[in-house]
Amino acid sequence: MTQWDDGRMDRDELLEVLSPAGLRLLDELPPYESQTDVVRLVGELRRAGHAPGTVAAVLSQAKLRRKAVGKFGPFAERMLFTEAGLEQATRLRVAALHAGRFRDAGVTSVADLGCGIGADALALASLDLEVQAVERDEVTAAIAAYNLMPWPNATVSQGDALAHPLSPGQGVYLDPARRTAGTRNTTRVADPADWSPSLVDAFAFGAERPTGVKLGPGVDRDLLPEGAEWQWVSVDGEVVEAGVWFGALAREGIRRSALVLRDGAAAELTGAADAEDEAVVGLGRYLYEPDGAVIRARLIGDLARSLGAGMLAERIAYLSADELRPTPFAQAFEVLEELPFQEKAIAKALSARGIGRLEIKKRGADVDPARLRTALKPKGPEEGTLIVTRVGGRHRALLARRPGAGA
Repeated sequence: MTQWDDGRMDRDELLEVLSPAGLRLLDELPPYESQTDVVRLVGELRRAGHAPGTVAAVLSQAKLRRKAVGKFGPFAERMLFTEAGLEQATRLRVAALHAGRFRDAGVTSVADLGCGIGADALALASLDLEVQAVERDEVTAAIAAYNLMPWPNATVSQGDALAHPLSPGQGVYLDPARRTAGTRNTTRVADPADWSPSLVDAFAFGAERPTGVKLGPGVDRDLLPEGAEWQWVSVDGEVVEAGVWFGALAREGIRRSALVLRDGAAAELTGAADAEDEAVVGLGRYLYEPDGAVIRARLIGDLARSLGAGMLAERIAYLSADELRPTPFAQAFEVLEELPFQEKAIAKALSARGIGRLEIKKRGADVDPARLRTALKPKGPEEGTLIVTRVGGRHRALLARRPGAGA
């Protein structure tokens, strides 16, 4: 593996990128397309007289910028990244919502403790809030300083987040590092006591000042403090984070929230506590699959009541109803057939309907979708969805389609 292909970033490479020649070359490069194109481009740049170290450093950044477009859109074109920093960085759209909480709560100054490459600090600064960003890693701090350069109301310092002095009334935002230190070849850290800062230290700020803590979406709920607002965020169907909000940043009467961002729109389901599930009902004409943020926030019961639906089975996050009600908080499927979970019976039903494009979903069933697809050998021009789950206490296969689709 060559240096420019592994996404790494160390102090020497950063200096190459930040040199006048490095920044000029980075701005002049064509968009990163493929490794084959890069091999050709390396040769061209070397023949043009560019130093090997500069070429390697700049191409690494070009690759990371392309990867960052999904999180930062066109802003990625003027930012610098590390592989580890990009992986943990907040999507810019979500960071803007974080910043809006501080602004709406009347907080004018925020310390971003453990700022990474500066995604949340950037969003805070863009709302004209005073931002003091702190990052322990030298290279990552330098990259954050570069990314925040256009905002004079933002400063970056290298140091220990817990040792940073705070002013009275200043808000705090933390995204504890959940990977080993460094900018490349990092690994996940499982124990919250070993995060940087630890989960206990991060939550301690919330007892004294407006504080937001960003965590991974799969965080153990038993670790979360009851007095705070817990919010899970999904973007285009993927749950991307859990936010814990303290003090003025926690909204009155809201302790659970599922924020769903999809196709440029935002929708939120909130509750004062975990919602009680609805009763199990028989299989209706429609099946709803709640968004992952709704599931993690444990607001499935509230969603069911809004849809006039019930649970398909106990402890299974599928809802069933006879009436279709559009909702941003769940995907809906029209049930075509209920089948025994037997490959022969399923294959026969697929063949009868000419279904060749088959989506397979499962919950509460030990099924390997890839193996099942191979065994079923679906053929035909139609499309459909196979849902393997429990109906009541029995394992069943539900042949379904998305409303408006054929089959």
